[in-house]
Amino acid sequence: MYVREFAERDRDAVIALWEACQLTRPWNDPDKDITRKLAVQPELFLVGELDGGIIASAMAGYDGHRGSVFYLAVAPWLQKAGYGRVLMKEVEERLTAMGCPKLNIVVRSSNQDVLDFYHNLGYTTDDVVSLGRRLIPDS
Repeated sequence: MYVREFAERDRDAVIALWEACQLTRPWNDPDKDITRKLAVQPELFLVGELDGGIIASAMAGYDGHRGSVFYLAVAPWLQKAGYGRVLMKEVEERLTAMGCPKLNIVVRSSNQDVLDFYHNLGYTTDDVVSLGRRLIPDS
């Protein structure tokens, strides 16, 4: 897998990947999420390419205090082959180069496979509650 920064030509393939991985939700428009990300730290929006197709993605950010990653996805038929690990390594290296001391990841508590993935990478569960409030509705 070749990891590179997202390019506009990847938009439809990335959205299809997110849908295949069941990452999209009715209240989050993936097209708008991509447009928003391209306005802020686009160099932290990564895709994994294999045989000319997009098979993985990660949308990371750093606010000067903590890093974050969202939309980490690997095509379902290629999961558990190490591609997610490679992509996360690239995210961690880019954030570390920016001086990011800690990476926070939000995972739905019901998604045990993804929790296991991150635990296997050395991530631990923080004793926190994630709160959210929509400021701009997507629909």
